[in-house]
Amino acid sequence: MRFAILAAAFAALSPVARAAFGYTVSGSSYTIDTAAANAFTFTVSSASCDITSLHFYGTEYQYSATASHISSGLGSVSFSITTIGDYIKITCTTSTLTQYLVAHNGDSNIYMATYTTAEPSVGELRFIARLNSALLTTSAYPASYSGLGTAGAVEGSDVYYDSSGYTYSKFYSSVRFIDDQVHWVSTSDASVHVMPGNAYECSSGGPFHRDINTDKTSTSGAHNLYFYMNSGHAQTESFRQGLHGPYALVFSRSGIPDKSLDLSFFSSLSISGYVASSGRGTVKGTATGVSSSYQIVLHWYNSDVQYWVYASSSGAFTSPLMKPGTYTMVLYKNELPVATQTVTVTAGGTTTSNIASSSDPASTTPTWIIGEFDGRPTGFLNAALQERMHPSDVRMSAWGAVTYTVGSSSTSVFPMAQIKAVNNPTTIKFTLTSSQTGAATLRIGSTLAFAGGRPQVTVNSWLGPAPAAPVDLNSRGFTRGTYRGNNVIYEVSIPSGTLVSGTNYVYINVISGSSGDTFLSPNFVYDAVGLWTSGGSTTTTTTTTTSKTTTTT
Repeated sequence: MRFAILAAAFAALSPVARAAFGYTVSGSSYTIDTAAANAFTFTVSSASCDITSLHFYGTEYQYSATASHISSGLGSVSFSITTIGDYIKITCTTSTLTQYLVAHNGDSNIYMATYTTAEPSVGELRFIARLNSALLTTSAYPASYSGLGTAGAVEGSDVYYDSSGYTYSKFYSSVRFIDDQVHWVSTSDASVHVMPGNAYECSSGGPFHRDINTDKTSTSGAHNLYFYMNSGHAQTESFRQGLHGPYALVFSRSGIPDKSLDLSFFSSLSISGYVASSGRGTVKGTATGVSSSYQIVLHWYNSDVQYWVYASSSGAFTSPLMKPGTYTMVLYKNELPVATQTVTVTAGGTTTSNIASSSDPASTTPTWIIGEFDGRPTGFLNAALQERMHPSDVRMSAWGAVTYTVGSSSTSVFPMAQIKAVNNPTTIKFTLTSSQTGAATLRIGSTLAFAGGRPQVTVNSWLGPAPAAPVDLNSRGFTRGTYRGNNVIYEVSIPSGTLVSGTNYVYINVISGSSGDTFLSPNFVYDAVGLWTSGGSTTTTTTTTTSKTTTTT
């Protein structure tokens, strides 16, 4: 008997003691206890839908100065709470948005979904967990610890540097949506995660779009954990509305959880816009014409939703479960679209839709090529660092005008970006035989442009026409860790007699009607550069003007 009494007493004092599943009310604060083995409670304001407490295994992880919430806070909301079996559902409603927060008996998670009919009037469409950085000290990307940039701002109020010349920004935590399974911050005995699941289906930008995941403002401030649903950060298409979710805020004491969560229980919770598995269909097939040495990606989209999947090395694929409708279907060679077609999905059905590469610019052998036409600047100067630091960072190789010699220069000499105020022009030196001096085609692939930046070339003494300005994304990108915008391939028709037997030069300059300082001057990011002559290939380096725009949505 004495042992039972002592055990009960110790359990009452333990930070992991289980309470009953349910909620309590104190004024406008609703505290939900999930009765998890690792005790977890969270508190929500009925006035604003702000999360004001995140208490896990005896420790308060919510940052005390600012709440966790949608956007920059929803302001005044209509609030309701209901218990449905082993679930507690909170519903917060504004005129254009409904936020759902769900607790499940025994789980140390908050399951969420965000239904929208319009973008927020204040802030961006995101969920942000503002956590105590003194407790949760670590994330996947230390480059996002903006609080370390104590020497000042490099640009705007979102990229900073320290006394060593290292740069930091929340933008340097981004990951391509197709690979973006778990966002996390951690300490030695706990970690907190945002798990998007399939929630990007109503976001915008496609499989290779990326957005902010984490940001640590200081060692005594907030360590912010994000799920961005829509933003204007190098966005290539219109925003989608509807149900963004389900997604989850997950607390763990055993490391980063598996990337998948079973969220099918949402079908029983009366969630606006939720479509259960039974109301969805799939697309399966085989993609051909893309070598297995590249990532083979399939992408489906329409004005309402978007989906993607990697194909196997043989090209076989099955889509995620998709809402019924008609879709544009795109095949990518890494990140370069090489085929497009239309497919229709029906509820409960499987549509077979094979697809073959049909628009790869490298499908015919060039005389020479620098890089690869695959929608990425991989291998070029500073490309390996650009996603995690500003181009002014001391760890970057020096920027400046470059001369690249075909056949002898390393691909890493060629700049990943052409920047009007920094490295104009890039010079390409190459040798041709007399049989290769007829009319020719020069192709310049670009993955992202800023401030109207696009290439104009001079071939020997011949000045090529100025191409039309690319689509303006109205966003910094190159300096904020992304190379992903709209893929554009500029084709320059070089007249017969321009090229000569022996040594030739191509000079590539950025042109634009806009201006700017250093790295914020007009610029574009390279995909590849290749020359096709009538005489064929002599040396191929793999490491009127028209432009063909392919939008990576």
